[in-house]
Amino acid sequence: MPIPTSIATNSVSNVRALTLDTLRELGVREAEFASGPIAARSPIDGGVIGRITEHDALGVEAAIGRARDAALRWRDVPAPRRGELVRLLGEELRAQKETLGQLVSIETGKILTEGRGEVREMIDICDFAVGLSRQLYGLMIASERPGHTMRETWHPLGVIGVITAFNFPVAVWSWNAALAFVCGNSVVWKPSEKTPLSGAKRRRDCSRSYLAVEKSERRSRTTDAFRSYRRLDRLAWAARSRHASRSASVACCWSSVATMPLS
Repeated sequence: MPIPTSIATNSVSNVRALTLDTLRELGVREAEFASGPIAARSPIDGGVIGRITEHDALGVEAAIGRARDAALRWRDVPAPRRGELVRLLGEELRAQKETLGQLVSIETGKILTEGRGEVREMIDICDFAVGLSRQLYGLMIASERPGHTMRETWHPLGVIGVITAFNFPVAVWSWNAALAFVCGNSVVWKPSEKTPLSGAKRRRDCSRSYLAVEKSERRSRTTDAFRSYRRLDRLAWAARSRHASRSASVACCWSSVATMPLS
């Protein structure tokens, strides 16, 4: 499918058709965006370009429970092997950079160059995370005990929650998710209800790369409940409201120090 130089040049009647063609080319099944209470609208014409189902509180709890089970298995995979799967995710993104950039442009109303740039951000953080997967080493520290030394070791946190805003629907998620994956964590993602189609595509990319990510789609009024959910070990979010603007990045590991004999 040819990529238009400017999404905004498409007529109103063509925006939905362009969206459907883009999603099909990206391998997203039509059933994933054909029905549901959350309407995805393009700022280009204000029209509905898809619909997404909504998770209730029990659905979110179940998603976090599945992520917890996955985290217990994922943490036992050697870090370089975890990095290899993130590398495969980066390859998926490279192969579909143009089409993914078009989807971001349709959902956010950004110019196509900005959409491509956001996909480039995802690719870059995957490359960074792959290198990091072979650098999760700690310090060797002198001990007061004769014949002993102390070694610092980094451990996964567990389940990482990520909340993203509409204006950067995929880049902010990838900054946190790629690092969380190589550090041995699982991820539960709450994308913006204004850009849900990009979230559906990210989940498919992860499944093709054999990475497990749970996506929880809930309306903004329930975001505070997601943020306060106690089964999440860490939460990263970038959000803005009429009351506050706040952003946070996630730390993916905690360290411990053990004293060991030198022999």
